[in-house]
Amino acid sequence: MRRLRNLIPGVDSDLLMRDAARAMPDPARRGFLRGAASLGALTFLTGCDIIDGNSAEAVLRKISEFNDGAQALLFRRGALAPEYPASAVTRPFPFNAYYALSEAPVLDGSLYRFEVGGLVDNKKPWTLDELHALPQVSQITRLICVEGWSAIGSWQGARLSDFLARVGADTRAKYVWFRCAEGYSNTIDMATALHPQTQMAFRFDNEILPRAYGFPMKIRMPTKLGFKNPKYVVAMEVTNTDKGGYWEDQGYNWFSGL
Repeated sequence: MRRLRNLIPGVDSDLLMRDAARAMPDPARRGFLRGAASLGALTFLTGCDIIDGNSAEAVLRKISEFNDGAQALLFRRGALAPEYPASAVTRPFPFNAYYALSEAPVLDGSLYRFEVGGLVDNKKPWTLDELHALPQVSQITRLICVEGWSAIGSWQGARLSDFLARVGADTRAKYVWFRCAEGYSNTIDMATALHPQTQMAFRFDNEILPRAYGFPMKIRMPTKLGFKNPKYVVAMEVTNTDKGGYWEDQGYNWFSGL
């Protein structure tokens, strides 16, 4: 085992360990915090010497990758997120983004085209009218934000799994990537894309999706944290390459779900 070098000046080792533990799945977290792991053990487990801010980030990123893998192994396509009665819908449903509502994209529905690419048979763009003509389902589910709040919303739209079948997507591929009008992007695993509650949402509370909630399309995934649910979606790609995402590229947990 490589010798642990000096800890980052000014960094509280206990706080660093707790931050690392928060990135772990619960059973591993409990063992980690019982004192079995020290900074030396953390170095051994991840193969990284903690000598500065960059190496500490590398350690936490490796733990986050472990967490992603563990969550993916535990994910079951048949396990559904709770659904609620209409009386439970949060009103007003909050707007949330890394920008103000006044800066949210404004798209012309008559000019909108949803681009489909990657490992699919039919790559023709879809108009909004064509998307609205798809068979649609409704769900009333809770959106959980990584910032610690949650809200229940009523969403209507097409199952993403049905759309993938319609365009001849290769569902043996690993990922589905989404691009949004404001430059946001997001990659999800294929198992989540095929989950029965993963939805191309075109309406909120049975009305055309408001600008605040992602007009003309939001990908609604109640099995994922809120930042994994992209809004203002303009393109989709089925791929075997993890193309990352806006927050994931900044170190957020990639899987971030059940």
